[in-house]
Amino acid sequence: MSMTEQRSTSALLYLSGVTVSFDGFKALNNLSLLVEPGEMRAIIGPNGAGKTTMMDVVTGKTRPDEGEVVFDGKADLTKLDEADIATLGIGRKFQKPTVFENHTVRDNLLLALAGLRSWYKLLLAAPTKAENNRLDEILSIIRMEPQQHMLAARLSHGQKQWLEIGMLLAQDPKLLLVDEPVAGMTDVETETTAQVLREINKTHSVVVVEHDMSFVRALGVKVTVLHEGSMLAEGTLDQVSADPRVVEVYLGR
Repeated sequence: MSMTEQRSTSALLYLSGVTVSFDGFKALNNLSLLVEPGEMRAIIGPNGAGKTTMMDVVTGKTRPDEGEVVFDGKADLTKLDEADIATLGIGRKFQKPTVFENHTVRDNLLLALAGLRSWYKLLLAAPTKAENNRLDEILSIIRMEPQQHMLAARLSHGQKQWLEIGMLLAQDPKLLLVDEPVAGMTDVETETTAQVLREINKTHSVVVVEHDMSFVRALGVKVTVLHEGSMLAEGTLDQVSADPRVVEVYLGR
């Protein structure tokens, strides 16, 4: 087995030489990235760096023109559609939260836990003991036990984000992709979000795309910097912040 094959089989997520062009513009340009099982990785970069396109490729929304995308050592994501990829265990939280406004926090989590196929069952049957235990666990992780019987419509922006992270967690994906979770949050909410994601990372792998540097610092994880669709630098936040190329890209010097 070659070194490349070893890396693609041991990694949870492996991208190699991924290129995506839109009308001649290369949104991703020979991008390679490796996320280990159990890791949390932050992906940063200026607007137009390719962060969202990378997420779209991993979730099957966008097909790469070339390159490899392998999940969990075996699944070729370039050949699967979005539903298949979700079933494999990749969950994505978009920037704008979408929760069921007219349901309570707890019921939102229960709907996510049971999956949409079980809506009718939920109307007829009370949650099982195992489901209730899992709901309590998730409410604790997302710091929302006090709000569990509140209608989602009444939550603050930050609380809706936490609820949606909880709904994603309820589906128990192997990999959570989280897109700019702290946009529009207060400093206190931002710090809480970092705590929530660190807690989730104890049992799940997480990739966070973010602009907010104080939040990335609070996560305390390895950082990948994208620029013009390629990886520019990788390491701790201090390491990449000291890289003159990163400084130039961010400050436009």
